[in-house]
Amino acid sequence: MSLISQLMNALQIMPGIGPKSAQRLTFHLLQKDKAGAKHLAETLLQAVEQVKECKACRTLTEHELCKICSNEQRSKQQICVVESPADIVHLEQATDYKGRYFVLHGKLSPIDGMGPKELKLDLLVELLSDEACKEMILATGSTVEGETTAQYLSHLAEKGGIKTTRLAHGVPLGGDLEYIDNSTLAHAFASRVNI
Repeated sequence: MSLISQLMNALQIMPGIGPKSAQRLTFHLLQKDKAGAKHLAETLLQAVEQVKECKACRTLTEHELCKICSNEQRSKQQICVVESPADIVHLEQATDYKGRYFVLHGKLSPIDGMGPKELKLDLLVELLSDEACKEMILATGSTVEGETTAQYLSHLAEKGGIKTTRLAHGVPLGGDLEYIDNSTLAHAFASRVNI
């Protein structure tokens, strides 16, 4: 197999990159931006070799502790549980949350071989046992697996006397009811709150 074909195949491991996109990227890198391609390859190799999980929250970092866990200004009273490191980025950009995080790197799914051990929930239990911790915020997805994971985690927190809250799901800001799918609308209706 030629190097060009190997590069096209290698690029397809990324989400959303199919054969056509991989072909466009390959020819762009090789024809128009060889310096950029070399920089990309070197940076990718360096990241693969040096990035690891934060020993406290399990997000991705180059250090023992990530910026958030090493920041003494962050509150230890709240732990927000997310499915992936990308979720932390979204929450940090969209909210003024100043607590800590825990990254599951997935969700409970026996079919996929993801149980409490694979999600390293023993580390989460350790964080929840800290006297300073008062609340666990569940920011898992609204899929069946995400909901199952949230229920399981709420039981863990309950055993430790930790308050558990869940991100609201439902009607998006500025959304018209006629454009919202039935299951989202039903969930929003069932989860309504007092105002």
